[in-house]
Amino acid sequence: MSGSVSKAGIKIKGMTCASCAARIEKAISKMPGVQQVNVNFAAEKANITYDSGKLTVGDFIQKIKDVGYDVILDKVELGLKNMNCASCAAKIEKALAKAPGVYKASVNFATETATVEYNSSEIDIKNLINIVRKTGYDAFEKTEMNVDREKQEREREIRSLGRLVVISTILTIPLVISMVLRILDKPGGILDNPWFQIALSAPVQFIIGYRYYRGAYHALRGGGANMDVLIAMGTTAAFFYSLYNVFTLPMEVIHNYLYFEASAVIITLITLGKYLEAVAKGRTSEAIKKLMGLQAKTARVIRNNQEMDIPVEEVEVGDIVVVRPGEKIPVDGKIIEGYSSVDESMLTGESIPVEKKVGDEVVGATLNKTGTFKFEATKVGKDTALAQIIKMVEDAQGSKAPIQKLADQISGIFVPIVIVIAAISFGVWYFIFGNFTAGLINAVSVLVIACPCALGLATPTSVMVGTGKGAENGVLIKGGEHLERAHKIKAIVLDKTGTITKGKPEVTDIVSLGDMKPEEILIFAASSEKGSEHPLGEAIVNKAKDANMKLFDPENFEAIPGHGIYSKIQGREIHFGNRRLMAKQNLPTEGIENLLTKLEDEGKTAMIMAIDGKIEGVVAVADTVKDHSKEAIDELKKLGIEVWMITGDNKRTANAIARQVGIDHVLAEVLPENKAQEVEKLKKQGKLTAMVGDGINDAPALAAADVGIAIGTGTDVAMEAADITLMSGDLRGIVTAIKLSRATMRNIKQNLFWAFIYNTVGIPFAALGFLSPAIAGGAMAFSSVSVVTNALRLRKFKPETAM
Repeated sequence: MSGSVSKAGIKIKGMTCASCAARIEKAISKMPGVQQVNVNFAAEKANITYDSGKLTVGDFIQKIKDVGYDVILDKVELGLKNMNCASCAAKIEKALAKAPGVYKASVNFATETATVEYNSSEIDIKNLINIVRKTGYDAFEKTEMNVDREKQEREREIRSLGRLVVISTILTIPLVISMVLRILDKPGGILDNPWFQIALSAPVQFIIGYRYYRGAYHALRGGGANMDVLIAMGTTAAFFYSLYNVFTLPMEVIHNYLYFEASAVIITLITLGKYLEAVAKGRTSEAIKKLMGLQAKTARVIRNNQEMDIPVEEVEVGDIVVVRPGEKIPVDGKIIEGYSSVDESMLTGESIPVEKKVGDEVVGATLNKTGTFKFEATKVGKDTALAQIIKMVEDAQGSKAPIQKLADQISGIFVPIVIVIAAISFGVWYFIFGNFTAGLINAVSVLVIACPCALGLATPTSVMVGTGKGAENGVLIKGGEHLERAHKIKAIVLDKTGTITKGKPEVTDIVSLGDMKPEEILIFAASSEKGSEHPLGEAIVNKAKDANMKLFDPENFEAIPGHGIYSKIQGREIHFGNRRLMAKQNLPTEGIENLLTKLEDEGKTAMIMAIDGKIEGVVAVADTVKDHSKEAIDELKKLGIEVWMITGDNKRTANAIARQVGIDHVLAEVLPENKAQEVEKLKKQGKLTAMVGDGINDAPALAAADVGIAIGTGTDVAMEAADITLMSGDLRGIVTAIKLSRATMRNIKQNLFWAFIYNTVGIPFAALGFLSPAIAGGAMAFSSVSVVTNALRLRKFKPETAM
């Protein structure tokens, strides 16, 4: 049996290093029906593409638990209505349990409550309530709306680690004082007593350190080894060697052979490192929290002819929503009454409010500034623009950059190699130099300092902060691979209409070439274009409407891509378009070439009208350049990137626009279906090429480019085909994306360099006896914290200053 291809995002708890992520990834990838799996250690999340006919989310959760880790599931309590008996409860429970994305459902008839554990990437609370309603009952959410389960888990983990650090530190300090006094050859009194040291170190070793034993057990049971294995082996060796000496050596020399402080300090410092790491990792996803915080909590809807305030989660498509000045717009919709200006800066980055009237679309989470209006809800819940943005950023933060593969491969084989190195170090010191104690202690130092945490964190933390920072600047990056690739861009192809220009052209000239008046030419042109969705056609129709002209309905209409249109009006055949269209109809244009050239040299698009086989007139339309296009193109050239413009316009018009914005390379008269071919030609020259566009006809070229960049003010199709989306139409967003990519890659390389250097230098030092286990533990903890802290520096990224 084969079902549709589905995607699941599962939050994982209990991973301690990159090898944990690798092992989970390996286990899931072997499951029949899994097409792709990506486990991100820093994001603590598994993203899985699978065949829903063969597997369920529950199968993956069980597999993750089998490997030895836990899963963070969203949990909700639903209040139930209209139940009459226990069989009602059983019926609801069965319906909820069968829903995709639900892991466990339990219905209590006595308390009229359903407790549901579910995966929010597949199903939401509103869908759960609808399932209950379809079963014949009613439901409502009892728990607080929008509880950030992941945030709760993170805060709980931070509190737990904080308590462990405090307790561990209190127990370890006397052991450290004893060690210092011993080095200074001064009496320590009770601190030197071996039984006192056991009493202090045993709780640290076996209670505070229990998490590392548990992690090591699950790792070994799953057929691998991770950071926990190294810590457990190292500290256990130090503790039990000291314990052995307590029972076998004379009391007068015993204090020189006790290493209880080493095992306690290692566990204390590594737990402190985990605490600091958890705090820092919580800050890497601040962009998501900011986006979630933008959403309105309630909505004022009209139901039964009455205004009522309801939670935003209960708004349904078709509801009429009222918004007053100063209020957030709760969901996406279309204005049906009223007029206002709306601050859309959270979406587009543009600070100037946008005027909104009847028929205009509004977006949830944007801010109403001046007037009161009513709108019809068209997208709610997971379908709103804000929810889609949050989902895109979450997916990007959970993805892997290609550079991470190297770190993952090294992390996967690192632990077994370290164990071998530790064994060799012990063997050399014991069998060659005859020093068992030095061999054991140096082996412990090797085991502790070599934990590959820093390697595992180096890339994903930077990707999380980088993609989040992009979202804050109106640049949505679909994944780590696109963020990485953008820094290598050598050539960029910009679509003209709607990308370089505003995409809202206006009629500038109407020239009659026969007996018809300019007004008649405009009427025929506008009537022909009534069925067209092209921006130039829209400009002509708007010109006629502004002049209150009565338009005809075409009897026939055909759009001829790259040429123009054909229509039949009042029994007359109209061909309206460029030279290619006239040539196709065997209508020579040599006699009007000077006129066409003059208009095109002015940056206008000249369209020729032929009626019943005779050229009757020319309509010229000009599209103005966006305010910041030239500035953005100048910046791209400063970054060493070759800028091209691509358009279906003729060469003269294209060159006129190119001159205005400073573009040297122009691809003119390119048919929509050939745009992708032009992109491929640049790629074949060995240039990593980006394509920027906003229309449906740009989608193939966006997909063909190494990096596809969509203008967010354009079509959904273009945004779907693109790797990066600019939420505003401002081309400076391209500069931001490239600068952000370069800053992120620089940050990743710094992280990887220090992680590699740290292990490369640290292991030999530990093996040769230059590092005590306690110092090794501190260094290991510091390395992870330093990598995450370095990644957090990206939060200071500013497009205008970054290079």
